This record gives sequence, C-alpha cells and structure tokens, in this order.
Amino acid sequence: MWYNGLLDLSVWQLIAVTLLMTHVTIVGVTVYLHRYSAHRALELHPALKHFFRFWLWLTTAQNTREWTAIHRKHHAKCETVDDPHSPVIKGLSTVLRKGAELYREEAQNPETLRIYGKNCPEDWIERNVYSRFPVDGIAIMAVIDLALFGAAGITIWAVQMMWIPVWAAGVINGLGHAVGYRNFECRDAATNLVPWGILIGGEELHNNHHTYPNSAKLSVKPWEFDMGWFWIKLFSFFGLAQVQRVAPIAHRVEGKRNLDMDTAMAILNNRFQIMAQYRKLVIAPLVQQELAKADASVRHHFYRAKRLLSREPSLLDEGHQARIQRMLEQSQALKVIYEKRLALQQIWVKTSANGHDMLEAIRQWVADAEASGIQSLREFAEQLKTYSLRPANAL
Repeated sequence: MWYNGLLDLSVWQLIAVTLLMTHVTIVGVTVYLHRYSAHRALELHPALKHFFRFWLWLTTAQNTREWTAIHRKHHAKCETVDDPHSPVIKGLSTVLRKGAELYREEAQNPETLRIYGKNCPEDWIERNVYSRFPVDGIAIMAVIDLALFGAAGITIWAVQMMWIPVWAAGVINGLGHAVGYRNFECRDAATNLVPWGILIGGEELHNNHHTYPNSAKLSVKPWEFDMGWFWIKLFSFFGLAQVQRVAPIAHRVEGKRNLDMDTAMAILNNRFQIMAQYRKLVIAPLVQQELAKADASVRHHFYRAKRLLSREPSLLDEGHQARIQRMLEQSQALKVIYEKRLALQQIWVKTSANGHDMLEAIRQWVADAEASGIQSLREFAEQLKTYSLRPANAL
C-alpha cells in the first residue's frame, strides 16, 4: 500500500534505516565539516568530499563555509562574548534549547564568514545550488523519505532534521562545555561527555579535541573510542583519505638524565600530557597524604582538592579560588606543589618563543623541585628529564 512506501519495511527495519542515515550525517559532520574543512587535520578524496556536501545539503541544509567559519570562530574566541555558542557566556539552557538558532544567527554575520570562512568550496554547484537553495535539499529529502517509507517517512525525516541540532549544536556545544570529565586542562571549559560513543561519531570527546584541535583522531586514552577515527582509517585504507595531523606522542627515554634542547622542545610539545601527569603523580598522592594527616575539623577544606588544584586557573571562579586558598593555608606541602604547577605552566607561556630561555627556565624549575623535599615532586622532576621528541630507538 502507498502508506508503507516503495520499500514496505517493518518497524525494526525502519529504525535501522533511520539510524543508518543519521549516522551517515554524523560522519559527514565530524569527518568532512569538522576534521577536514574546519581544521584540515586530514585530506579527503574529491568524490568523498562531494558526497558529504550533497548528503549534508539533503539532511541538514548546512553550508560548508558557514559551518566552518562558525566553528573556527568558536575555537578562536572560546568562552568569550564573541564565542557563537558558549554555554559559559550564553548559559547552558540557551545553548541546549537554541543551539541551531545560534548557528543561524552567526551565519548572518558577514565578518565571521570573511575572516574564518577561507578555503571553502566556491565551485559552480556550491554557488548555484547548495548556497543558493539551502532548504531545497531538505525538501527533496522529505519527498524521498515519503516515497521510500510512506507515512513513516514523515517521522524519519523529522528525526533526520533534529539529529544535528540536538546532538551537535545542543549536546556537544552545550553539555560538552559544562559536564563530563577532562583529560587535559586546556584554557576553555571543554569536557569529554563519555569515553566511547557511536551516535555522535567521536565528537563527545570534546576536551581532547579542544586540547588538540588539529588532530584527526579525537581519542587519546586506550579506553576511549572515536567512531569518526574508525571511518577515517577505513577511508584511508581505500585511498579516500590521508591523515595530516594527530595529537603528539609523548616519548620518554628511560635513563635519560640530561636536560637539553630536545627535552625542552618535547616538554613544550607535550605540555598538556605532562600537566595531566603532574595531576596524577604529584597532586593526587599528596592530597591523599595530607587528607590522611588532617584533623577532622579541617578535613572539609580538602573536598575536591585534586580537581581544584589541577584546574586551569582561568576557569576558577571566586568561590573556587577561596576554597584553594583555605586549603593551602592548611598544608605547606600542597602550597608548594600548587605554586610549582603554576610556575611550570608559566614557563611555556612566557618563554616558548625562545628555546634557550625555556631550557634555562625548565632547568631552574627542576632544580627547585629537587630541592623541595617533597618526594613525589622530586620524582616528577626526574621524569621530566626523560622526555624526548624522538622515541628511544630513534636516538
């Protein structure tokens, strides 16, 4: 019958087809729009690029240049008043409810497109079809869904239209800057929502992405799964993609004891991993030690100590800063390791443009850490000496 459509599928088949089509859309967003167009972390075969452009026109009405420009501006202005969709500035509720509207509003800003929309498609079909008739694609998709799936096609089309606004514009841009876990203390509030995912194609690893925005691979921990990276590897196998950049690998050479320029550059290159190690190897054990020694009357000051003492300073509000101050007043050891953490971060902020100054600053930091009398800090300083730009077998 006509209301079952040309394919006359069962309910479970309709669900499977819907999930398949929305997954193709997610792959188009994460691989083509995000990792390729916005960040150039990989190169794609022209046929694959055009397929994604066509599919996204049908399923999202999104323009490559607009999406790319808005996302690049988000990174450039993250968590400021100029960020197109920061929940820190605009409020989490606003971004969750109106994420798509915020995209459309920013797309009307010609300066955003001019500054951040460079190197996007400008061919005949982009000018005369995709950009000129943006809503015609989703209208065609509605007709296709109705023809193939009958009355159920209306629901399938509605799910397709909501998929990106809900998952990407709402959940990733909203919850991905508000809740979740952080592997790295990057300078914005980005979080990882879950360590694995299929529905969002790896975009849920948002903290990893904001730490290494030009990496084609979003997972960094062995237990994290990046669905988009799976597709990139598959495309690469068939010659349809070529990875340009991934997050740096922190090489360590056991037994290395000399702080040289190679070490300094390796520390700069892997600073986020190193600060994550500082949290794990210095802050966490010392917090446990101080908590065990603390009197019951002051133990409450150490609540969330590990997280607060590791937090990016620019993300701390007045309440957090006051709590840290009360905590440090109770423990000289915590005061030392917190100040040493801030000092280590300042080294690459102030000296990264001059390798020799950075090397001398690291040498002084290591000497001070070794003289601190704090065992975990001394061990971390020894570990810093072992970092190298090259693996041990390449030396």
